[in-house]
Amino acid sequence: MLKEELQKLIEKAAGSPAALEHPENLEHGDYSTNVALILAQKLGKNPREVAESIVSDFACLPARQGFRASDFFDKVEVAGPGFINFFLKKEFFVRELSHITKQKDQYGSGKGKEKVVVEFTDPNPFKEFHVGHLYSNTVGESLSRLFEARGAMVRRVNYQGDVGLHVAKALWGMQHNMTAQGINLAQLSKKSLRHRVHFLGEAYAQGSRAFETAHKAKQEITQLNAKIFANEKSVRELYEKGKKWSLEAFEEIYKRLGTKFDGYYFESKVGPIGVKTVQQGLKQGIFEKSQGAITFPGEKYGLHRRVFINSQGLPTYEAKDLGLAPTKYKDFPYDLSIIITGNEQQDYFKVVLSALKVINSKLAEKTKHLSHGMVRLPAGKMSSRTGNVVTGEQLLEEVKSRVRKVMNSSGSAVPRKEQETASEVIAVGAVKYALLRVSLGRDIIFDFEKSLSLQGDSGPYLQYTYARCKSILRKSKNQNLPLRGISRRETNSKLQFSKEELAILRTAYKFSEVVKEAAEKFSPNLICNFAFDLAQRYNMFYNTHRVLQAETKEAKGFRLLLTAAVAQLLKNSLSLLGIKTLERM
Repeated sequence: MLKEELQKLIEKAAGSPAALEHPENLEHGDYSTNVALILAQKLGKNPREVAESIVSDFACLPARQGFRASDFFDKVEVAGPGFINFFLKKEFFVRELSHITKQKDQYGSGKGKEKVVVEFTDPNPFKEFHVGHLYSNTVGESLSRLFEARGAMVRRVNYQGDVGLHVAKALWGMQHNMTAQGINLAQLSKKSLRHRVHFLGEAYAQGSRAFETAHKAKQEITQLNAKIFANEKSVRELYEKGKKWSLEAFEEIYKRLGTKFDGYYFESKVGPIGVKTVQQGLKQGIFEKSQGAITFPGEKYGLHRRVFINSQGLPTYEAKDLGLAPTKYKDFPYDLSIIITGNEQQDYFKVVLSALKVINSKLAEKTKHLSHGMVRLPAGKMSSRTGNVVTGEQLLEEVKSRVRKVMNSSGSAVPRKEQETASEVIAVGAVKYALLRVSLGRDIIFDFEKSLSLQGDSGPYLQYTYARCKSILRKSKNQNLPLRGISRRETNSKLQFSKEELAILRTAYKFSEVVKEAAEKFSPNLICNFAFDLAQRYNMFYNTHRVLQAETKEAKGFRLLLTAAVAQLLKNSLSLLGIKTLERM
């Protein structure tokens, strides 16, 4: 990668570590470093003199493994108090366009060897798939694609709570609601999947309310919970049916979102492993007994104490997570394990990972917890506990309905028979982009109008820009107009780039760097920033210059190449975000 090679040359010339950045103002070059200012302070010298010395040494460095600076840089200059600015050659920018159009989907890919397991979404059976799950899925899928683009072997996994108090609450609600409605399990099984899943959601909400307000119900639910853990015959059929319905519904949503999991883990399977781990840790003095329960003394590590096995002898979420970590590693010996949840679980994971570090430091070092914020709609905070839940499906359908209205009122270029598919692609893209454009960890207020805007920072805006590029390219094929690169002679003489064309050229080549940085920093929003910036620059160019009616044959060929490269970069960017493109919009 150009940036890495340049950084090594600067460090060799400076004899010191150097940081490179892209100046916000393109007049200050394509790369800039302040290494001279830092070095001058250490040496007690004038920073401009140090900078000029580095530039002089840089120009004299021999080619490094086939990398010759003179092939890439038009000039290197000292600016201000001692910044060193590097200006890339126009020939480099044009060559990069050809690389983009030839490498297509592979452009920007790396050659890593890391094995990464990404755990995300994690919806619990018997509960509805809410917007928080949708957010987790969107983040996890995008990060998985970023790691894959960097050459990593990625395993997508889903961890689900198929035992626990929430299941007992749902089963209690199912029993009471079936009795109230005068139906049995066989009759309920004949209803549509959507109806059955909604029934589960209502049952869970009712069970939750009863557990908190009715002493008798609380006792019954607690007894049910023990029966579920013991896999008693009296609850087995109801339990298995409810779990099956939930998992089937989840699979429909995953397919809609473009995620295919490689592995599924359930609390019922990893719980016993966690129990053994905690019991062994108790003997070793890692855990302590407290009021009949087994706890981890987090206060010894600057955290808080948490229960890992409760007074009934049942594993809590904490113990189950201790069982999950080695189970995942046994199935897929990873270099990195990423767990994606909401912000509300930050303190929880601090304790769990602290306990894991004492038990198995190697696995703890390989594990990273990433948290995202909460998604808020105008109605406010959403909660499945109260039954006032906005499901992921409801959000997608609401956005899709608005897309259809826009298509019907604006005379869409999409043929009517393709509009159903197109509205789905646009809706999913709008939701995913709205969630990913914000840096991980911040809460999001979902704005329907902004998420669908064709003028602003939105998924549909990028999809529309891509479709615009593809429309131009289709017309060029009809006119038998070839894409063509530009020779050095043409770059220097025949063809003078406009400021709008240069703005695109000086943005496009950064894609590989952005992909690398986004993966390293776990930040899909960097891909959003790049794609939006590129789309803005292309649309500014499009509104100022003609492509198919360009003044000369050379200009026409170059602008078609530019358009093809922009289309490819937008497609690659959207793909990394888990968003599909459309040929027409």
